[in-house]
Amino acid sequence: MTPQPTRRNERSRRAILAAALELLTETGYQALTVEAIAARAGVGKQTIYRWWRGKGAVILDALADAMPEVIALPDTGDLRADLRQVLRATVAEFADPRLSATTRAVTIETLADEDLAGQARDRLLRPQLNAVRVRLEAAREAGQVRPDAALDQVVELLFGALYHRWLLRNGPLTDDYADGIVDLVVAAVTPSTSTPRPASG
Repeated sequence: MTPQPTRRNERSRRAILAAALELLTETGYQALTVEAIAARAGVGKQTIYRWWRGKGAVILDALADAMPEVIALPDTGDLRADLRQVLRATVAEFADPRLSATTRAVTIETLADEDLAGQARDRLLRPQLNAVRVRLEAAREAGQVRPDAALDQVVELLFGALYHRWLLRNGPLTDDYADGIVDLVVAAVTPSTSTPRPASG
């Protein structure tokens, strides 16, 4: 069940979300309990269960609430440099043990909860991916990206490889790896500068 913000006491809601993030930092996701969140926030456990389905939904709501309202990528005019900065930041997040553990735990919960998966996609993932797409649109307008490039797929190519390596642990996540992804994608979407050969005969 999706939380109903209009039915909540806003002060209690914010206290719960703040408590959830504090405890997440202190104990990690696995040791975190709804009971501990309720005690830290000064509310009854049933108050949390009345508004959220479980700790996964609370954490997702807390993370989404902490995100900036507007996400914008740097635009230095150098698409390769700007994308490298973004992917390196993603690598740094995956390298943080607590952030990585939380992301893995929430990912596991979304596999069994379609509603939670939709919220994670729409509230956490999509705003960040859309920001990358907006940067690619600006690059296309500047003639740095092919007009026929499917930008949604370009975004998936950029982040899909990182996520695949992180999820399966099939290799190290490094800045060099992130830079390599950017180099491959930029090479694929850069307009050709070759001059067409004249027709023979």
